[in-house]
Amino acid sequence: MNITSKQTSDIESEKSQLIECVPNFSEGRNMDIIKQITDCVESVEGVMLIDVDAGKATNRTVVTFVGPPANVCEAAFRAVKKASELIDMSKHHGEHPRFGATDVLPLIPVSNITMDETVEYARNLAKRIGNELHIPVYCYEMAAFTPLRKNLANCRAGEYEGLKEKLSNPEWKPDFGHTEFLPKTGAIAVGARNFLIAYNINLNTTSVRRANAIAFDLREKGRPKRETSSPTSKKVLDENGNEIWIQGILKSVKAIGWFIEEYGIAQISMNLTDIDVTPMHIAFDKACERAAERGLRVTGSELVGVVPLKAMLDAGKYFLKKQRRSTGISDDEIIKIAVKSLGLNELSPFDYRKKIIEYILADKENKKLLVNLNLNEFSNETASESPAPGGGSISAYIGALGAALGTMVANLSSHKAGWDERWEEFSDWAQRGKTFMDALLKKVDEDTNAFNGIMDAFSLPKKTDAEKQLRKQKIQEATRYAIEVPFSVMQLCCDSMQVMKAMAEIGNPNSASDAGVGALAARTGVLGAFLNVKINSSGLDDKVFVAEILEKAQKIADCACALENEILQIVESKIR
Repeated sequence: MNITSKQTSDIESEKSQLIECVPNFSEGRNMDIIKQITDCVESVEGVMLIDVDAGKATNRTVVTFVGPPANVCEAAFRAVKKASELIDMSKHHGEHPRFGATDVLPLIPVSNITMDETVEYARNLAKRIGNELHIPVYCYEMAAFTPLRKNLANCRAGEYEGLKEKLSNPEWKPDFGHTEFLPKTGAIAVGARNFLIAYNINLNTTSVRRANAIAFDLREKGRPKRETSSPTSKKVLDENGNEIWIQGILKSVKAIGWFIEEYGIAQISMNLTDIDVTPMHIAFDKACERAAERGLRVTGSELVGVVPLKAMLDAGKYFLKKQRRSTGISDDEIIKIAVKSLGLNELSPFDYRKKIIEYILADKENKKLLVNLNLNEFSNETASESPAPGGGSISAYIGALGAALGTMVANLSSHKAGWDERWEEFSDWAQRGKTFMDALLKKVDEDTNAFNGIMDAFSLPKKTDAEKQLRKQKIQEATRYAIEVPFSVMQLCCDSMQVMKAMAEIGNPNSASDAGVGALAARTGVLGAFLNVKINSSGLDDKVFVAEILEKAQKIADCACALENEILQIVESKIR
């Protein structure tokens, strides 16, 4: 029943490329200096500053901003230039490894851009920093020119104090910039990488040695092999005189132990370089295990910078499953479980809407979404003189409420006393229902946007033949999109009825009526969206497409009505 001729409509604005930049500046205490640097970032049009995380103990600030690649690179250059003017590395002291005023500057692909393209931007930015600011530049991670320089730790080995000697070594000639030592500025590492999470785990100890011991257990690099278990015993060498290393248990993890005077505790400081390989919740749980083996306890954790939504949802679902609870609940509730389970609010309040990148971007958008209105506001907006939201958006919303009811029955069933062994079965159904609900909620605004697209197309100028031709083309494109959206609503509503049917059959019998109401709502969503498919089809010139989609839509409508009758019969048998 899917329309395969178009995955996305031509009337949608061309999807722009987005990259993220996360420079680390060697200043975490002087907020005036930090503000001057971030002002440079915000001076570039199209760039969105989404996070500034200053650390007093580390004397380091992690800045995160997002935008089109060229704009982000310009903002990054301005920030590096300002940092080189304001930060004096000869006077810098902090807990974190560092070798430059702007210590590291990675570019991360976010959307509609490949890693290869991101690498090209990173190298061009590195070249500009070297040529115009004369700062020694090392390219690392995906942007590295040699395997040795791919690892940031190799590029930064010796840190600022060893930089002068390093620059004199031909093997470590910078990729760009001058080779002489700049006492005030130091050097910079510019790279391209996948999304990295800077994540610190709190321990109930002040011992850096013990924190390091756990870090070495966990990190992929591990620790050197020694003749005995004592950390002071001789290292074991191979036949070539090289150290033999015992690999740690977590792949794609870098870690060290340190003491944070600000909090009075030792931490395991981690970089999770591939969260698909080792996500936060696994790193946290493994740290708990290794800490307990050493007589220590993990008391919480700290997230530095921002995190993708998926990372928080995965963590919340992981802990919910350990509790044998349904994962088919709202994202906000899942995230709250993640925050509590990981102890992210132990050291300071944790506002996840300011830490999750998708939420930050959404909150900064100026567009007022219909789904963000309260019930009164949504009703009043619908009743107003404006033609949108109209029947299409209402059909999507009714369908979302139907799916929500099916999801509710699944969640109640997973929590029902005496049904403990069936929690996972109902959790799966709840997750399916929530997926339909979320998709339909997005269609509420999408349908209104589709209608507005038609209005915008009709308002195009039509003085010349070329303008008339373009206007006609845009009207047809917008009309087709305004057919596709309610058709997709029909599909989603009909498919969601499988959840209501299952819950009527096997769910908590005390909630059978709720499953029935959900089916009624879903069928209404199908038939309401069908009316929109029909009315918009009348304005499309492509009659072959119209005939095809109306035939498919009729089949969906017939299927939904049949399912509704079937579900209501089951419900009636349960409530008599």
